[in-house]
This record gives sequence, C-alpha cells and structure tokens, in this order.
Amino acid sequence: MRGTVVDQGGSVGASEDTTSAATASEQAENAQAGAARVGSAPAESSELPRDGATHTAEADTEHAEVAGDAGSELVLSHDTGDVVELLAKARKITQLLGRNDLVEYLDRARSRLLDPHVRVLVLGQFKQGKSKLVNALVNAPVCPIDDDIATSVPTSVGYGETPSAVVIRHPEDGEGTGDPDEVERIPISIDELADYVSEKGNPNNERNLLGAEVFLPRQILAGGLRIVDSPGVGGIESTRSLSTLAAIPSAHAILLVSDASQEYTEPEMQFIRNALRISPNMAAVISKTDIYPQWRRIEDIDRGHLADVGGVPVFSVSSDLRLLAAAQDDATLNRESGFPGLIGYLRRDVLSKAEDLHRQVAIHDLESSLDQLAMAVRTELTTLMHPEQTPRIMAQLEDARARLDEFRGRSSRWQILLSDGIGDLMSDTEHDLRDRLRKVQREAENAIDEGDPGPIWEQIAEWLNDRVSEAIAETFVWTNERSQWLSQQVAEEFVAENPALPMFDVSDTAELLEPVDEIQTLDPGQMGTIEKIYIGLRGSYGGVLMTGLATSLIGLTLINPLSLIVGVLVGRRAFREDMNNRLMRRQMEAKNIVRRHIDEVVFQVSKPLKDRLRLVQRVARDHFGGIADQLNRSLNESVMAAQRAAQTYSGNREEGIRILQARQQQIELLRQQVRALTETEEPVGALR
Repeated sequence: MRGTVVDQGGSVGASEDTTSAATASEQAENAQAGAARVGSAPAESSELPRDGATHTAEADTEHAEVAGDAGSELVLSHDTGDVVELLAKARKITQLLGRNDLVEYLDRARSRLLDPHVRVLVLGQFKQGKSKLVNALVNAPVCPIDDDIATSVPTSVGYGETPSAVVIRHPEDGEGTGDPDEVERIPISIDELADYVSEKGNPNNERNLLGAEVFLPRQILAGGLRIVDSPGVGGIESTRSLSTLAAIPSAHAILLVSDASQEYTEPEMQFIRNALRISPNMAAVISKTDIYPQWRRIEDIDRGHLADVGGVPVFSVSSDLRLLAAAQDDATLNRESGFPGLIGYLRRDVLSKAEDLHRQVAIHDLESSLDQLAMAVRTELTTLMHPEQTPRIMAQLEDARARLDEFRGRSSRWQILLSDGIGDLMSDTEHDLRDRLRKVQREAENAIDEGDPGPIWEQIAEWLNDRVSEAIAETFVWTNERSQWLSQQVAEEFVAENPALPMFDVSDTAELLEPVDEIQTLDPGQMGTIEKIYIGLRGSYGGVLMTGLATSLIGLTLINPLSLIVGVLVGRRAFREDMNNRLMRRQMEAKNIVRRHIDEVVFQVSKPLKDRLRLVQRVARDHFGGIADQLNRSLNESVMAAQRAAQTYSGNREEGIRILQARQQQIELLRQQVRALTETEEPVGALR
C-alpha cells in the first residue's frame, strides 16, 4: 500500500475546514504554557485560566474544563452505589457467619468496582502528536513536547486531588542493578517530568525507568480513566513494535494516533490488525488537522482502510486548536478542534462500558458468595428443624464433598483438558514460530541469490530484523488467542455457569529479542584500483608466459604483441572468475549469517514462549483450583453446621432456629435484590 502524501502548506484559516485556525500553530506554544494549566479555580468551576496566568503546573491545584465539552458529558447506564451497598450488606452477614475467605473475596470485588483504573493507551509513530494529544485531552502541559523531544518512558495521566508525579523503577543495589521483583515509586515535581520521560533528558531510557505517573484534578479523569502516553514505535514495522504490542493486553482501549500528512501504510495496517486481535477496543485519531488542509481526504481514505479490518471509529483532531480554545475560552474553536467527539467516545464508550463490566463482575461475585452462605445456613437450619433427616443430609454432604475432592484432583476432566491443551499448544506454537521464521529465511536467501548482498547488506539486515519481529509478533498474538480459547474450554468443562476467566498476557513480547545479538556485518565487496590491477596482472601473467614460450619457437621474443593480447584476454577471464568467486563467497556468508541469526532467534524465543504457556497453565490451575477450594470450604462449613445442629440441645434449638431463619431471610432478600439487578443488566462487550 502506498501512502498518499498531502503537501504541507498554508494554514487552515484560508480553507473552509477550520476557519478560526489561522493562528493555531503560532499561538499553540503560548496556549500550552499559559492557558492550559492545571486550573486555579475551585473544583466545581468551569472557568479557564487566562493568557496572563503565570503560575506553574505544580502550583495549580484545581480543575479547569474547556468550553464546548459540555455536550460530551459522561453518560452511565447504571449507578454502582446499589451494588456497593449490597456488597456491604453481604460482607456484614459473611462476617457474622465466620467466612473470612468470602469477606476478602467481597472486599476485592468492592475495590475493583470503586477504583476501576481504565487504561487508555496512546500509540503511534514518532512525532505524530501523541504527547500533545494527551495534554489537550486533560488541558494541562503534563507531557513534554518540542520539535527535538520524543517520549522515552510510558507516562500515565490519572486523577488526583492535587497535581503530583512519580517515576517508577526497580530498586537498585550497590552494583547499580535493580531487583526485577520489586518496584519503588519516587515522587518528583511535575516541572521535572521532562528530565525523566523524554529522549532529551533520558535518552534511550538510560535511567532504566519502568514508567511515570502524573495525577491531576480533571473531571475527565475522575471516573478512573488513565491516559498513557507511550514512546513512539519508530516505524511500526520495526522491532520496537514488539514492546508496543506487549503493552496492549494491559489496556482497556487504544488510541492510534497518525497525523494527516498521509494515509495509513501497509506496516501500520498490519500493526492495527495485530492490535485488534489482542484488544478490539481501538479508536483511530488523525492529528494535526490545522496543518494539513486536505485532512478530510486523508480521513476518508483511512476510513476505507479501517473498514476492511473492522469497525474502528475515527476522530480528526487538532491539539493546537484545543489548547487555543482553552486559552480563549472559545466553545466554537473547541468544537472545530474535534475533541468533544473524542472525549465523548472516551466517556461513553470506554468509561461507561468499563464500569458496566466491573459492575457485572461484582454482581457475579456477590451471587457466588450468597449462594455459598445460603447453603451453609440452609443445611444447619434444616438439621435443627428436622433432626430425623440429619443422617440423610450428612450423607448428601459427604457425597458432594467426595465428588468435589475428585473434581479438585489431577485426574479430573478439567485438569486433564488443561494439561493436554497446554502440551498441544506448546507443540503448535513452536511449530508456528519455526514455520514463520523458515519462510523469512527462504525469502532472505532468495533475495541474496538475486544479486550481490555486500553493497546493500545494511538494508537486508534491516529488512530481516523487521520480518523476524513481525513473525514473532504474529506467533505471540496467535498464542494469546489460543490461550484464551483454551481457558474458555477449561471453564466450560469446569462449570456450566462459566466462571470469570483469568487474564492471560502471553502476547507480551517486551525485551524478547534483547538477548539476540545484532546481525553480523558483511564485506561490501568493493575493491580498490590497486587490488583490481593486481588481480588482472596475476591472471594475465600465465597467458603472457605460455604464449611467449610458444611464439619463441618461431623467433619472437617472450613478450610480443601476440602474447600481450592473449595475456589481456586471460587476465580478463581470471578477473571475472575472481569476482564471481568473491560474489559466491559473500552470498554463502550472507546465507550463513541469516541462518545463524534465525537459529539464535528460535533459541532465544522458544524458552520465553514455553514459559508463558506454563504461566497460562499455572494461572488457570490456580484460578479454577481456587474456585474449587472455595466451594470445598463451603461444603465443609455446611458439614460442620449440620454436626453442630445435631448436637444442639432441645432447649437451645428454638433460639438457633430463630437466628438462622432471620439470617436466611436476610440472605434471600439480598439474593432477590441481586437477581433484580441481573435482570436489568445488558451484556457488555469484551473490554479488557
């Protein structure tokens, strides 16, 4: 696919697209520094800081909303307060019944519901306007931007009562190396952020930072939204795209940023296809519409490309116009910037869906806990009210416990399915990886056979790196899909109700190729004039000598015109043969370099690939085994309750029945309320 390039020229102020953008680029820096501050008005106010503001981002503490955003307010289909209230009531009953394990289970559900942490990952190539897009979204100059500044460390922007920032890294020991199992958070000033997260202050992340977090009092972030500014992928087809793909499974949604200078290229479309296979929640953002007057044509072309891979929403925006609108408190200019539509998408299609999903998970956890509590209470109550049925109840419970013990064992069907599935998956993924890399090797060898690899070896090495990275990314994305499918099969075998699935991150390819050495250099095959003369003389010497000896029989000298002509012809042939031999040696050496590199890649990648699949097995085993252990605990509690009831004296029986009936009514009332919530819920699409 060839990119359609739009010439950069003129301001949009001269076109009908954005009539107020004539000074956008010129005033953007002033708008960024003076107007889009972390506001100084009260939190409830929508008043914007003016151009004359001189306070810094760290000194500002309050919220500022851009005029014109009112139409994109957050619309939630449900309120989480009712679920939180039911969780609190269920927790109280659970404590009374002494089920501390279920108390922790409900506490985790409540924490997930109240603090969802919805991550939106901003991706794109270098200098596409990602950092300025983040700044324009939150109306604050948090991410460093400049012509010679690029992001080197992922930066997360989330909600906080006061502006603050931290950097995250592994703690260092005396030798300067970090513990990979621990992290430390170091508070820094927001004004110092550029020294840690930009290529200018931290080139190639020489500080070995894992990331940075910024907290701002912004309404758009108050619902748990966290916007992550990522380093540019340096040409999405490059090896750096592996680490970019690695971050996608941890994100709830993706914003893919590309400026309006040209349409999507084929490598970008391949990256989009891979990203959609990992996370279907993606939106395309076309930036810098104030610079390129023909951005609408590029938008139409990109929409056509995206229509071939799925329904991806497209938003054309201008960060400069957004910041200028903030400086001038201009709602019309803000609408022309295109940001109200993007903000509306984040609030309605990302935050709202994420909250609905967390709500449904919390309701499921609540139902499971109440069912287990109801079983124990019902067993004890039945034993108290009908002592003659105690032997039958005990027999049923013991039978259920025996079946559950068998279900928890290694011979259970779900355990066998998981073990066999992982074994098959390991074999399939290793074969898939080798098959893809063998195709790359054949393509490289065919290219080498077509000409001299020496002069163009740098281009061949770059192409080989890109194709190897693409093959590895494809394998790991495919492995991620197969792992999710396997977990679904295990869940269906485990229980008909389909319990919540654990999240797997086997598509993570971060640092995967770091142990692989760079491709070796190859002799370019360029000879100097002296070396060429030497080869020619060495080849012509024999021709001159043989011809001179033959002609000496007829009285000619050893060196004569005939011997010189023959010497030139023989020398020319020797020169060509030498050149062909050198070419064949370079081709053979180039093929050997490619083979050694492919073998090294297979060796280095196979181990992490198997480790990730073992991780899938452990996570699935622990997840479903934990559910089985929880059910086993509930059965044991029921058995103990029945035994206690059987040993209760008749004088205490009535009091015990009264207490248990009250608790049963409380549990049943909560179950009815939960069922009422479930009936009003609508299924939510997969949102990671």
